[in-house]
Amino acid sequence: MNLKNLSPASPATLSGVVLPLLSGLLLGISFPTWPTVHLEPLAWVALVPLLVSVERDVRFVPFFRKVWAATSLFCLIALWWVCLATLTGGILTIFVQSLFSTVPFILYFLIRQRTGQRYAIIMLPFLWTAWEWAYMQQDFSLGWLTLGNSQANLLWMVQYADLTGVWGVSFWLVACNVLVLLLLRSWGEIRTAGAIAVVMGLMFAAPLVYAWRLLDGAERQDPGRRVRVALVQPDIDPHEKWGAIGSEETMNLLFRLTGRSLVTGRVDLVLWPETAIPFYIRDPGNELFMSAVMSSVDRWQTPLLTGFPDAERPARAVASRDAGTVYGAGANDRPLAAYNASMLLQPGDPGIQIYRKMRLVPFGERVPYSEYLPLLENLSFSLSGITSWQQGREATVMTVRGSRGAPFRIANIICYESIFPGLVAEFVSGGAQLLTLVTNDGWYGTSYGPWQHAAIGRFRCIENRRSLARCANTGVTLFYDRFGRTIAETPWWQPAVLVADVPLESGLTFYTAHPDLFPKACLGIAVLMGLGTVGVTGKKRS
Repeated sequence: MNLKNLSPASPATLSGVVLPLLSGLLLGISFPTWPTVHLEPLAWVALVPLLVSVERDVRFVPFFRKVWAATSLFCLIALWWVCLATLTGGILTIFVQSLFSTVPFILYFLIRQRTGQRYAIIMLPFLWTAWEWAYMQQDFSLGWLTLGNSQANLLWMVQYADLTGVWGVSFWLVACNVLVLLLLRSWGEIRTAGAIAVVMGLMFAAPLVYAWRLLDGAERQDPGRRVRVALVQPDIDPHEKWGAIGSEETMNLLFRLTGRSLVTGRVDLVLWPETAIPFYIRDPGNELFMSAVMSSVDRWQTPLLTGFPDAERPARAVASRDAGTVYGAGANDRPLAAYNASMLLQPGDPGIQIYRKMRLVPFGERVPYSEYLPLLENLSFSLSGITSWQQGREATVMTVRGSRGAPFRIANIICYESIFPGLVAEFVSGGAQLLTLVTNDGWYGTSYGPWQHAAIGRFRCIENRRSLARCANTGVTLFYDRFGRTIAETPWWQPAVLVADVPLESGLTFYTAHPDLFPKACLGIAVLMGLGTVGVTGKKRS
């Protein structure tokens, strides 16, 4: 064996190891971390080292090895914090996500084998965007690492998401990487390099001009009606909430924090976080708790939106204060169908508006497709207090009778659902004037996981031009405006109540009216271009 070939400085090592890992590193650190860290522009060139590395690979195995090395490092850096909640589940998440992330590159490789490098590299932005969208449509999808999400905090560069959704940002990023690669390969060819440089200049100028005109016009507009919202962050350890602290102490803390916040003035809506009520409060046997909550709402004269576990209870089922699967009293009783849900209570109104979470964390909240293969339930990596939630089926838009004016309509998104553009657009199309989000990011400690989650929520504001009230059990509680800008936020990891006036919006953006049109168009173009490769043999186009 020639040891020189194993030298770190050798071209083989550079191409086979260093360049793929460099791409993985750049992709990983370009994603949102803590608010003071801004490495988003690294995503503009992050794919280039990997594309250079695999450019001449004609065999699939070495090609795949390089790609998987890059996507594995990318997912490890971006998602390591999941292991803080569940080590096994975190490792599985990183492993599965890294495999799914190789798919656009595999399609690129197969097309390149038939047509040559130039045709395949031009197809890559379309393949990438189409795959990201298609991947998010099935239950196995984590969907967290949509490439466009890396730019969530770079607000001046992503305002056009109201036209294309986050998918347009993913396309822009891959196209930018492709143009950088083509520019490198055209170095010395003045005319070609100049044309590529002009296109790249326009790619950067267009988003900036669009954002400038949009934000400048917004400053001169009448802000319209605003509502005052209070976000209650109880700062309870999520593991203790389902055990040591207990239901009564949890409820008393929420009552105290809320009552104090309302002493200084009326608000239109109070939010408690995801599963703030950690038991089946609507079950028989829990009437005292339910009565206490409704009496408090009447006393405060303020509507309350809170997260809680809900269930479809069979006849003769035993009441329980523990979330999860609960069985009936008789031998023939079937288990409860349990839901991660939210409910809106209003003063003087015995009626309850309920929303049941529709998109559940794979393996953490629900094992995908377990309704068809019940044995898959053994693969669950559930967190404290959570066992096999069922999927909600209706994007419920709630109507709030505010204490200071006419009713208004809200969408309540629950935690992980905030990463799904089409789902949030469905709420807004249904009439939501304000986005609310209840979450529990306490599982991830002081890592950047909660901040990454919060940053992704900015896109839902921009896509639909709606403000967002984000209420966390502990972690990141804040308000965003319709441009994704922070209105107000609480300090980290302490009990707090955040109150702010947020505007209501009624218009629909192009994206909201035509959700997912852009990725579907990319899919159509990719299919047409792919069909153009059928029958291509012999000499490849360069």
